[in-house]
Amino acid sequence: MDTPAKPRGCTSFKVRQLSRRLSQHYDAEVSQSGLKTTQYSLLSHLARLGPSRPVDLAAELKMTASTLSRNLQPLIVAGWIAQGAGADARSRLVQLTEEGEVKRREALAHWKTAQQKLNALLGVERVLALHLLIDEAMELLGGEEEHASDD
Repeated sequence: MDTPAKPRGCTSFKVRQLSRRLSQHYDAEVSQSGLKTTQYSLLSHLARLGPSRPVDLAAELKMTASTLSRNLQPLIVAGWIAQGAGADARSRLVQLTEEGEVKRREALAHWKTAQQKLNALLGVERVLALHLLIDEAMELLGGEEEHASDD
C-alpha cells in the first residue's frame, strides 16, 4: 500500500518563488507604460472603488497602511492620484485623477498582453485552477489580516 505523498520543502519559499516569477512576467510588460505592476494595481483599485480612505484601500489590497502610504507617494507626486480632505478634519481620501485614469488605461493594454501571454504559457485551465487554489487558500487562511504582508 502506497503512503500518501507529503509536501516537500517550504511552502512559503515555493509561493514566493512563483510570486517573483509572476511579478517579473507582468513587470516586463506593464513597465512599458512607465508603471510598476503594483502601481498599476493601485490605480486600478482606485478606479474601481472611487475616492477611498487609505485605511479602506489598504484593507482592500491586503497590505499595511504604511506600505500603502509608501506606494501612494510616487503616484501622488506624478499627479496620478490626488489626496484630499475626508468626512472630518482627521480623515483624508485618495482618488484617481484624470491623468491617472489615462495612465491606468495605457498600462491596462500592457497588463492584458501579460495576462494573455501567461494564459498561453500555462494554459487557461491551469490559470483557472491556480486562481481557485489561491482563493480557497486565502479563505482558509482568513483572519490573518492583522499580519498583512508588506509586499
